[in-house]
Amino acid sequence: MSLLLVAVSAFHILILILLFVATLDKSWWVLPGNDSLNLWKECVAYTNQSSQVWECRNVSENGWLKAVQALMVLSLVLCCLSFILFMFQLYNMKRGGLFYATGLCQLCTSVSVFTGALIYAIHVKEFHQADGSFGYCFALAWVAFPLALASGIIYIHLRKRE
Repeated sequence: MSLLLVAVSAFHILILILLFVATLDKSWWVLPGNDSLNLWKECVAYTNQSSQVWECRNVSENGWLKAVQALMVLSLVLCCLSFILFMFQLYNMKRGGLFYATGLCQLCTSVSVFTGALIYAIHVKEFHQADGSFGYCFALAWVAFPLALASGIIYIHLRKRE
């Protein structure tokens, strides 16, 4: 049983790391010159005479992008909350109890990531006027979605034993 708990905890921490990188790193949209844009700032390098200058500005004020930002932060908060809740339930729940609250929290994390990534995919041309392609942070958000969904289902079916 202890090996299963370690595996479930490691799986949860992996999802948490994926969500942190996907939300906070700078590669949601990759421009043709290998410059990257994230959810928070647009930083693009320009060559000015003999030096390279970085120009950073806030991203679009588009309401859809604000929704993506809020949903990705919400997914991080819910994932952290569900891990803390899992640890609390692990030490305070009676034998035979199920981890319903933790599982429900992880399912909400999954829905939040899914919704944020889907909105970004549909409305990306409204956020970034330049041509480009999706970056690895966008892909990490899509990877985190099924992992969080699987984790939530595992927590719902997991029963505490001695």
